[in-house]
Amino acid sequence: MPPATPTESAAEHDVQTVAFVSLGCPKNLVDSEKMLGLLAEDGITPVDADAIEVGEADAVVINTCGFLEASKAESVEEVRRAVEAKQAGLTKRVVVAGCLVQRHRARLLEWVPEIDAMIGVYDRDRIVPAVRPPRNGAKAGSDAAVELPVYSSIASSSLLAKRARDIDDAEHAGYFESDAARLRLTPRHYAYLRMSEGCNQNCAFCTIPSIRGKMRSKPIDAITAELRELMADGAYEINLIGQDTTSYGQDIGYPRGLVGLLESLHDTATEFGGGWLRLMYAYPSQFTDAMIDAIARLRHVVPYIDMPLQHISDPVLDGMRRKTSADLIKELLDKLRDRVPGMAIRTTFISGFPGETQADHDALVRFVEEQKFEAMGVFPYSPEPGTPAGRMHGKPGMAVPEDVIADRIDELMTTQQQVVFDRNAELAESQHEFEVLIDSEAEIALADEEDGEPAEELVYSGRTYRQAPDIDATTYVRAANPLSPGELVRCRVTAWADYDLVAQPVDDLDRRVSLPMA
Repeated sequence: MPPATPTESAAEHDVQTVAFVSLGCPKNLVDSEKMLGLLAEDGITPVDADAIEVGEADAVVINTCGFLEASKAESVEEVRRAVEAKQAGLTKRVVVAGCLVQRHRARLLEWVPEIDAMIGVYDRDRIVPAVRPPRNGAKAGSDAAVELPVYSSIASSSLLAKRARDIDDAEHAGYFESDAARLRLTPRHYAYLRMSEGCNQNCAFCTIPSIRGKMRSKPIDAITAELRELMADGAYEINLIGQDTTSYGQDIGYPRGLVGLLESLHDTATEFGGGWLRLMYAYPSQFTDAMIDAIARLRHVVPYIDMPLQHISDPVLDGMRRKTSADLIKELLDKLRDRVPGMAIRTTFISGFPGETQADHDALVRFVEEQKFEAMGVFPYSPEPGTPAGRMHGKPGMAVPEDVIADRIDELMTTQQQVVFDRNAELAESQHEFEVLIDSEAEIALADEEDGEPAEELVYSGRTYRQAPDIDATTYVRAANPLSPGELVRCRVTAWADYDLVAQPVDDLDRRVSLPMA
């Protein structure tokens, strides 16, 4: 890529504070946390993104998402907003990192030429010189202005990134980067733990392999060490993430795979008195009976799984290259619910995939009605350049009209809404009890359940094991006494509000019942 050569003043090298804007998925969030940790080690102080507007951030880093065209547009908008702040004198440097850089590195400077530096997904360890660039040999403290090219570190693959660091791929197979020593952006009591990066599934609609590369599992010793670090730092809930967590270990010759990893993480969590280990991003075609049994018997692995199914119609699944079928999916879901007590399943679907017929859609609606998922999302199909599905979308008669997709999504979500509302009503009527992990004080006021007046109790936002952070619903806890974030409280469901539950600590309720009658 031909370098641009803006003139930088000495002040642009004197970066003391940095604001981070992290877009996209939890995998991106872990990347942001790692880069923040490296910057903090170098003495650069992280500040809130709001500091950009008042000129208190010397540098701005936007960790972008480039998965879909919509996410690309959002990322470019954020970059332009940061550039406008720089042009207004509110910040000194704009650094862009992440998936958009990796996917569109050849065009990003055309879209936003004012970018000062770019960092690819394999080069997080080079974030410090991107934010605080070297002065071409100028001595520390020198005020001499120098001309520097746009700093960029964008390896096109993990193999080339290893070679650039003199890492032997044979000796260090799989995920070679370290996610340890992060500066976490999540609350203290929960964290994301990456098991792997990249994907070998090659679904027809997906851009991940072209951005993040082939599947790269993190060595199990590195994962357990990171879990110890997170739990020692106060994390109780650990959300296990990767592009395809079910295939863990296949690329590095670890024969025990996901089962062995879950067992090791369970044993490590036991050292800290327990916790919630939550499995995200499972792939249905790779899920084995041994994995189901591991979830059932390991008490610190919560009976919750996030498994994007994408569709249930066989013609659509074949077009998506999902390597599974309606019968196999239904058999797997039956096994999960039969063998794992209290199993909660979250999934996502794509509506409007090229060639999807009304019959395909109707089959999906029936499937949602039958399965009664605990949580579900539906995304409109996005034709991504360079993907097999993108080419299908361009063929005559294959593209589903946008208004049809919108109607189909509405029907699916309405169907799921009724499933959730019925379940929540049942939970409240039966006064079901859950352990609730407290997240924060709630920013809403709940009415008293008897007279409808504002309640005098304290109200907190929390989650049962069925509710993953950021993506699922909330359990609002009405408490007579103060609660703390990270506290695990036994609660009884007393009401519901749309997708959310309302509960009260069992101790509070039992104490009220035991009071003598006047």
